[in-house]
Amino acid sequence: METRPANPVTATFEAHRDRLRAVAFRMLGSHADAEDVVQEAWMRLARQDAAAIENLAGWLTTVVGRISLDLLRSRGARPEQSFGDGISEVVVIDDSPEPEDHVALADSVGLALLVVLDSLGPSERVAFVLHDMFGVSFAEIGQILGKSADATKMIASRARRKVRTTDRPSASGRAQREVTQAFRAAAVGGDFEALLRVLDPDVRLTVDTPGGTFVTLGATEVAARAKMFSGEVARYQPVLVDDRPGYLSWNEHGTPVSLTSFTVSDNRIATIAILVDPARLAALDLPA
Repeated sequence: METRPANPVTATFEAHRDRLRAVAFRMLGSHADAEDVVQEAWMRLARQDAAAIENLAGWLTTVVGRISLDLLRSRGARPEQSFGDGISEVVVIDDSPEPEDHVALADSVGLALLVVLDSLGPSERVAFVLHDMFGVSFAEIGQILGKSADATKMIASRARRKVRTTDRPSASGRAQREVTQAFRAAAVGGDFEALLRVLDPDVRLTVDTPGGTFVTLGATEVAARAKMFSGEVARYQPVLVDDRPGYLSWNEHGTPVSLTSFTVSDNRIATIAILVDPARLAALDLPA
């Protein structure tokens, strides 16, 4: 049987799929969202006369950028969810004791950069990622943002300054774990002053429960709620949650009851995210 040649449009899209996925992931910080964006780009291409598109690679990058920008803006309109809607994509691995590959994972520069990118506004993030990471021209990015090339250049420059000046998580995975261990010891011991020493003054605590998401701001307020970190559990173990240090706790029946992750910056805890929703915990691939 004669083999039909592959559809040239499909072949071109597949040739660019990995790059498009990388672009979307850098902008969104979520593999699931990146996959959805690339799939949406493909569906939009299928509705076009591909032969009339002069630069298909550039067209696809523009479409991915616009879809990602819309997603970033819609996130800003919703309350922050510490573990996100795609809870099943969170990666949780054992971090006890210190396997060398886990240490390297915790020290990942790419993931540290994603944390920094979260400090940028939607337009800034799109401009920075597309230009500084993927070499897209300011004119092309301006088409996505609805701005002139000069205005887009200014947005990218502002984003670059923020990236350079924003405190990044500690470069040392070991140092991060030491900070979180000090926090847990202070919480279990009820040492209020020790808690304040390891908490950033503007620390943000987010607790995801079956009844919704609850946020507490400030070191004093978070330290006052430290009893939630020292509740009776059968056992706990250190884990990495998307490369952030944390703890996974079980009850006496061996059922996971909470997953806690920390973001450490300048040797202090900047954010704490706790998941206690049984249904969402059950959706995770957790260490045994």
